[in-house]
Amino acid sequence: MDKNRVTIYKIGGNVVDNADALPKFLNEFSEVEGKKVLVHGGGKIASKISGALGIEAQMIDGRRVTDTETLKIVTMVYAGLVNKTIVAGLQECGCNAIGLSGADGVLIRSKRRAATPVDFGEVGDPMKINDQLLSMLLNEGYVPVVAPITLSENSTLLNTNADTVAQSLAVGLSSPFEVELVYVFEKDGVLNACNEVIERIDAAKFEEMLKSGEVNGGMIPKIQNALQAIASGVKTVRIGATVIQ
Repeated sequence: MDKNRVTIYKIGGNVVDNADALPKFLNEFSEVEGKKVLVHGGGKIASKISGALGIEAQMIDGRRVTDTETLKIVTMVYAGLVNKTIVAGLQECGCNAIGLSGADGVLIRSKRRAATPVDFGEVGDPMKINDQLLSMLLNEGYVPVVAPITLSENSTLLNTNADTVAQSLAVGLSSPFEVELVYVFEKDGVLNACNEVIERIDAAKFEEMLKSGEVNGGMIPKIQNALQAIASGVKTVRIGATVIQ
């Protein structure tokens, strides 16, 4: 077992929302050897609760627009219900998980995203990671489970894209550790027009895919985050079976 290696997994709605898939994934995750971190989104739960309260969820290019009322909902769901459900599931599997949001221990300090060209509301872009806190927890045998709620410069809460959170944690840990970032994906990997897995994607390939329309929606920020992670020192990034280099 390599003590200097950390694997960061990010799961989304395809796992969080699936009553069968989540326990299966948590069991498999608990068996992964070595230091590891799990980052999760909120799936459709926040949207369902928003709808029940008469607050329509708004998405732009795969990212949620977060007004003041929506921020309350995503904080309750992401950092509360979803996070603790995952922690409980991992504890049942014998995995010593500890639930965190980016606000806890100022794990992730973010800057509120500018209102132009698109106003996403109370949404943050990570600026600084408390890698000392994360390293301490990992070295003590804990498995951090991180919800994508971060802390602004003024210590207010901000909703933050979970893919971006995973990428930021991977970059923050890439100095003390060799880091692999894994985006758990509902498909076999990033697919081409013929529904075949693209084995490797680099910056040039990504630009081609953008121009052709081969990639769109939520996959765009996912690949952007992956490429940025590689450029910032992360050893390996995988989206399903696709390797980003």
